Amino acid sequence: MKKLLIIALAILMPALASAQFSITGKISEKISGSALRAASVSLEDPGLSTRTDANGNYIFKNLKAGNYRIKVTYLGFQKLEKSISINGDINLDLELISNNLLADEVLVRATRASENSASTYRNISKEELEKNNLGQDLPFLLNQTPSIVVSSDAGNGIGYTGIRIRGSDPTRLNVTINGIPYNDAESQGTFWVNLPDFASSVDNIQIQRGVGTSTNGAGAFGGSLNIQTTTKQDSAYAELNNTFGSYQTVKNTINAGTGLINNKFSFDGRLSRIKSDGYIDRGSSMLKSYFLSGAYYGKKDLLRVNVFSGSEKTYQAWNGVPENLLKTNRTFNGFSYDDQTDNYTQDHYQFLYSHTFSDKFSANTALHYTYGRGYYEEFKEDQKLENYGINPQIVGGSTIARSDLVRRRWLDNNFYGLTYSLNYIPSKELTFTLGGAYNEYNGDHFGEVIRGQFIPLANTITPYYKGNGFKTDFNTYAKADFELGKLKLFADLQYRSVSYRVNGTDKNRMVLNQEDHLNFFNPKFGLSYALNSRNNLYASIAVANKEPNRDDYINSTPANRPSSENLLDLEAGYRLGGNRFTAGINAYAMIYNDQLVLTGKVNDVGEYIRQNVAESSRYGIEADTRIQINNKLSWALTASISDNKIKNFTEYADDYDNGGQIVNNYTNTDLAFSPNFIGSGELSFQAFKKTEIALLSKYVSKQYLDNTSNSQRSLDAFFVNDLRLRYNTSFKGIKNIGLTLLVNNVFSELYEANGYTFSYMYGGAFTTENYYYPQAPRNFLLSLGLKF
Repeated sequence: MKKLLIIALAILMPALASAQFSITGKISEKISGSALRAASVSLEDPGLSTRTDANGNYIFKNLKAGNYRIKVTYLGFQKLEKSISINGDINLDLELISNNLLADEVLVRATRASENSASTYRNISKEELEKNNLGQDLPFLLNQTPSIVVSSDAGNGIGYTGIRIRGSDPTRLNVTINGIPYNDAESQGTFWVNLPDFASSVDNIQIQRGVGTSTNGAGAFGGSLNIQTTTKQDSAYAELNNTFGSYQTVKNTINAGTGLINNKFSFDGRLSRIKSDGYIDRGSSMLKSYFLSGAYYGKKDLLRVNVFSGSEKTYQAWNGVPENLLKTNRTFNGFSYDDQTDNYTQDHYQFLYSHTFSDKFSANTALHYTYGRGYYEEFKEDQKLENYGINPQIVGGSTIARSDLVRRRWLDNNFYGLTYSLNYIPSKELTFTLGGAYNEYNGDHFGEVIRGQFIPLANTITPYYKGNGFKTDFNTYAKADFELGKLKLFADLQYRSVSYRVNGTDKNRMVLNQEDHLNFFNPKFGLSYALNSRNNLYASIAVANKEPNRDDYINSTPANRPSSENLLDLEAGYRLGGNRFTAGINAYAMIYNDQLVLTGKVNDVGEYIRQNVAESSRYGIEADTRIQINNKLSWALTASISDNKIKNFTEYADDYDNGGQIVNNYTNTDLAFSPNFIGSGELSFQAFKKTEIALLSKYVSKQYLDNTSNSQRSLDAFFVNDLRLRYNTSFKGIKNIGLTLLVNNVFSELYEANGYTFSYMYGGAFTTENYYYPQAPRNFLLSLGLKF
């Protein structure tokens, strides 16, 4: 680290000694001449950005003489780009032309936090995603944002991956794609393996931490990801991207689009393939996907149709590595059957429409349908035939009640619905939004025995269990923003109604008969105060409620069913925006009532169940900073300090000696997978105009595998550094040739980012078994991208 600081100072000194100039100016509308407040203005080469003040003015300071490219964007207006040369202080006034075509941003505006709102958020642009998009799943591309921890079952970021925000697991993170829910309706999780290379079709992402603004789908108990896919491109394009790397990793992507045809139509498409053997033994992945989009742009209408699909075949690595093998065999995989694979395909259809009735009133709506189907196959040794509905077999005069067998467990589901929003802006100071959604999920769960040592062929035809889950999810919200001078007030009221029914039989062939109806009211209020055009203070209070998931229902009865969860989220912060320095600091208090956690308790058939804990909380402070040290050197830093507690926690452990379970009580323990400190840094140096060298660092402090605060059941702290080298140039007929080398874990830190634990009494000894998911040591990805 000291060497890096010395290098930074060595580069900075001559820059400080050279002449410094400034650019000032005003951004206004071309026809009326009125000033445009909060327009985005950026200088692309040094990577500086700012926003105009209330009078449309902007300023860039401390610039060296040279050539620059300035870019101005403002919603509803055509983007303006201009090359300039400075040899001294200059004044540059620019005029924007109103865009007669609706912009795609209107499709996601209703569920997003706006500029200077009272929400805690980070916007991620397409350009930021492209820097690291070399084949790893989307969570790994978001790793440098505040309070995020990512992990990979196969160890190299391809296949099954996970993401946590503020210690909250994926089932507590709301994910929408163009405002349409993506979370699985029953488990409430998000499975990025079903959307391989999806980042190549993403235009931007907004990450909201905490409860955030009202959105569609699952309740946000730790954060939300609001994803917008491909948007309008003015001219035709084609892109080829090929990556290869460690563990036989290969990624091939073709992207193409028509640009605007007759100033009204556009069509875009992508085809991708990703292959990897994985770091963990047999942790292989074969992933394929496509994305198709067509749009019509009118003066008052925007229609976009998206069709995209992903299919995956991954060898199972989800059992982890036993603790006793971490030092001797970190890549151990307990599965050895050749077809121990997970297979799933998911097709998405989205019909998005927006209409502007006037400059004050507009409406958006979307119809969507998702079809998912697939299975995981596994070899099971010495199984009781009666557990599969198969009678004992007579072989050679002997009665056979057990057999080795191969089984498949299937999912076959349909998810469909409608989302909408109405926007009314009676004045510049007042904005109203009314929105919501109605969605239905219908999913079958069933299992098959496809072959076995002593199993007649007739018994491989009929499923040995079959259950169905049907869920409806309705929500409506009303939002209002009111500006009173420098003060902005925000109110957001949401009503959500959920109905869920399960019937049939579960994987243990137990009869299912559960039905539940829940109604939630989720109010949110906030205020922000603009100290000036670049600095503001904000505070908010929000309530969220969340229903139990499928396992909570099928592992309980109506009499002992767990309660829904409740969260009160308090956020307050300060944002500072400048040409060379931007910063945000945020304090939060997340107070849970009846949070559902694993305790080790089992139900009547030995399934581990979640239970409500009365009082738990997360308190923390987050910082998100970027410093442009000079025109060549920049440094982005994030830090999160938190305290995450359960007031009273009861642990259950199986007692195989005496039967039943041992009960242990704890007070003021740490919530599982909730590190007290998370930090990241990205030090970027542009040695030459078309070259970038970046060091990406991530530190995550100690995490506990359960809620007992027992150091013998924990993940050690880790500090991981990645090195990224990028070179971009052009050639005749090729707009851009991009070469990127990403060296992950450059110092080969041996670490685990995820795991699980369980304990039991056997033979008079209390035993704890820990399993971990080791992440890969030094490995690389090399990508060549061509843009035409």
